[in-house]
Amino acid sequence: AKGKAMSANDPLLLKVKKLPSVEVATECVEDQALAIYHDKQAMVNVKGVEDNFDSLTHISNILYGDGDFRLHTANLQYGVLGIRLAQDLGTGVAWPDYLHIYAPQREGQYDASDPTNAFVKDSLISPGALFQVKQLKYDKGYIITSLEFARRIFNRQGEITSLELRMKPGVDIDKAKDEIQTLLGDKYKVLDRYEQQADTFNIMRIEKLFAYIFLTFILMVACFNIIGSLSMLIIDKKNDVITLRNLGTTDSQIRRIFLFEGRMISAAGAVIGIALGLLLCWLQQTYGLVQLGDQAGNFVVNAYPISVHPEDIITIFLTVILVGWLSVWYPVRYMSRKLTRD
Repeated sequence: AKGKAMSANDPLLLKVKKLPSVEVATECVEDQALAIYHDKQAMVNVKGVEDNFDSLTHISNILYGDGDFRLHTANLQYGVLGIRLAQDLGTGVAWPDYLHIYAPQREGQYDASDPTNAFVKDSLISPGALFQVKQLKYDKGYIITSLEFARRIFNRQGEITSLELRMKPGVDIDKAKDEIQTLLGDKYKVLDRYEQQADTFNIMRIEKLFAYIFLTFILMVACFNIIGSLSMLIIDKKNDVITLRNLGTTDSQIRRIFLFEGRMISAAGAVIGIALGLLLCWLQQTYGLVQLGDQAGNFVVNAYPISVHPEDIITIFLTVILVGWLSVWYPVRYMSRKLTRD
């Protein structure tokens, strides 16, 4: 895939729109521009969308204000701002004056003595509403407007920068993505919502990895308790060891007894710890014990989100067992040899 835009009339894209798995398809034109309101300005992403954008995203559910989600009426072009962007520009929910948008000319030459000729200028009015995704990237940097306005200011007539899809309920996203990619070939990129937010999810995966490594080190330190308690147990059972030897028990059999004891301690600790962890996860999912903020509504969800994955449970269990069993091996081997010499 090359280039920033594509023809809106590409037959391949028309085929994608007609796929039985596609519920809503919206053409979009998005690029950066300069927004100016009175004496304040900000670099923004202007995103032009079709009238069915609300069916795609249900943006009406996250509007703030008394207005509706409108993109245009007659000759008027509306702009729906993110709530933080409106605060930065000082527009308020329903601004009374025009919001001016400047975008650089894509083609041609301009007079250096008059830099204003290097920009395309247009204006938006308020529909009386702002959107609030509760993610700074969007609330502070986006203006949603009509596809017509975006094409005009970015000189993208007959072009789009993306085709956004909502799949029908029950559709396997991975299979649908593969089907669309096969249909389009290498000409276009097909990205799901996670791939579109790749940086965010990569950071989350790195945080998860570091948390696992950090907790594993804590577990290794905690295993010194097992080493100490097992050493004390072996010393305490010195007379019992002598009795077992007199009854014909070999040293290797005695070592296996203590190894089994230590490994049972590790296994029991792993099972109890995982059970308590799952209980805490269930309590958090059900009752939201840990809140994200002091005031309700500051985030998309008020309680810290929890997601339990079977592969994580298996990884934790195997890690505890491995570290625990390795910590058991040395004291049993050392103390049993010492008892043998004694």
